[in-house]
This record gives sequence, structure tokens and C-alpha cells, in this order.
Amino acid sequence: MTAAPALKVENLSVEFRTRAGVVRVLEAVDLEVGKGETVALVGESGSGKSVTAFATMGILDPAGRVTSGSAMFGGADLLALPERELAELRGRELSMIFQNPRTALNPIRRVGQQIADVLVRHGGATRAQAPQAAIEMLRRVRIPDPERRARAYPFELSGGMCQRVMIAIALACRPSLLIADEPTTGLDVTTQAVIMDLIGELARESGMATVFITHDLALAAEYCDRIVVMHAGHIVESAPSAQLFAGARHPYTARLLAATPGETDSLQGLQSIPGNLPDLRRTDLPACRYSERCERRKPECVSPLALAKVGERHLVACRFPL
Repeated sequence: MTAAPALKVENLSVEFRTRAGVVRVLEAVDLEVGKGETVALVGESGSGKSVTAFATMGILDPAGRVTSGSAMFGGADLLALPERELAELRGRELSMIFQNPRTALNPIRRVGQQIADVLVRHGGATRAQAPQAAIEMLRRVRIPDPERRARAYPFELSGGMCQRVMIAIALACRPSLLIADEPTTGLDVTTQAVIMDLIGELARESGMATVFITHDLALAAEYCDRIVVMHAGHIVESAPSAQLFAGARHPYTARLLAATPGETDSLQGLQSIPGNLPDLRRTDLPACRYSERCERRKPECVSPLALAKVGERHLVACRFPL
């Protein structure tokens, strides 16, 4: 019998109401993350990666609305839970590392206090126990001199240190699922590697499922078990990392890989992706939202399509895969 996934999102659709019209940000998104598995969500800005995470966590912008779908976690549908019950899960069973730690952290509270708040709210610690437990979490994420750093404000720490504080907050209660939204943005290459090694090590220790949202395909290939490719609110391909890099089947994925620099590539060898993401306010969006940019487009591409199996654990949404 196959073990139940840690998270199973099915048919998730989200729209935003704006002054310029309704924006159909996600359409029929299916995403599955196994227990202990690390899955990367990749794609251009505007593909819907962060919105997928925010919808799952129940923290969409007030202008956003889930129009269909389910997100099963621990036997409960996160999209149907009352806010009070969902708030109990967030921080304890579900956790998120946000893209910019300096804006996610409270600027007028010491970082140790912010970790202690989570431990008291979700971890069962008392106010007397929480400060020392917070210091231990800082030590666990390898912040030097954690006793002193716990008394620091976010503006007194570097970007890398702030990100480690965010990781400490996210993992304080040993969640079953972690969503890391661009956790290495703005960090130097060495710090990126340290942060990713740290998340991976802590995930292996606890068997935690991880969703890693990124633009960096090289990081995804190195640290993730599986890669899910998004384009304009659709999932277009999903495969184990090595398999995807060895043989991408969707034209968009192939373009993404061709636009990703390797260790020996020159800038002249990189290929751009033609065209732009479609305007998601349109009422005449094609069934394949990549079709208007695709060199393999044929008349049959106007009909609806779904992810189809093209290999072992390899799914692709394309009428004419590579």
C-alpha cells in the first residue's frame, strides 16, 4: 500500500479581483508532496508558485479567492477548515519561510522573543521556558553566540542571519510540512548553500515534507527530490530532478533549462524564452497557456488537456511533448 502524501492539492483554482478585472491566477492545479520529500516549484515570476503556497496556507490577500479545489493535509481539507482551526495548524504542523526575512520579522521585537512567541503559542512552552528554548533553536540553526543574538533586533543582523532566524521560527515546533518561498533570495552563493544545507538537514532529521519555491533551477536540482514546473497558473511538468534535467518533455521546461546558466556556459550560449506570460484577465485564455509562445503549437492545442504520464513518476501537460 502506498503511504498517504503529506500534502495533496487537487483542482486548485484561485482568482483575484482587481480594478482592472478578474485575474485567474491558478487553474486546476494538482500538487502532491510525500512525507519526507522535498519538492521544488519552479517557473517565471507570475507563474503562480507563491499563490499556490499562500492559498494552501490560508493566507491569500483579501482580494484573492479560492474558486475550487482541495488541499488534504493530515486527513483535513485545509481549504475548508474554519480560520480558527487553520490558525492552530499554522506554526505547529504547517510552517512557512517567507521570501524576505527583513519584512517578515517584527522590526521592534527581539528575535529571541519572536521565536519564544511561537513556542508558547504552538509548542506548549511556558513563558519561563520559552526564552531558553528560543536560544536552543538559534543554536540549532547554527547562529554563533545565540545568547547574545537572541537579544538582537532584526536590523542588527545580516540578511543570512535573519533568514536563519526565520528558519528557527518556522521549525520551532517541528512541523510536518514546510513551505520555503524563495528562502535564498538576495543571499550570496555561499550563504545560499549554507541555508539550503540547513533546511535539508533539519528536514531529514524530522521526516518533514518540504515545498521549495524558487527561480533557481540549479538549487532545485541539487537539493530537491522532484521538480514541478509552473507556467501562468498551470502545472505543465513534474518529474524527479535528475529525470527532468536529463530529458524535459514540455517545451516550456526545455526553454527554462536552456535559459539557466551552467558552470561552463558563457552568457552568449544562454537562450531567452520568447514572448511573455499571457494576460490572465483575458476571457479567451487558451487551454494551454503556453501555446501562444510555443514553437510546437498546432491546431489541436486549443482543446483541454491534463497532466499525462510519460515516464516513471514523470507527468507532462502537452499535446506534443518533446
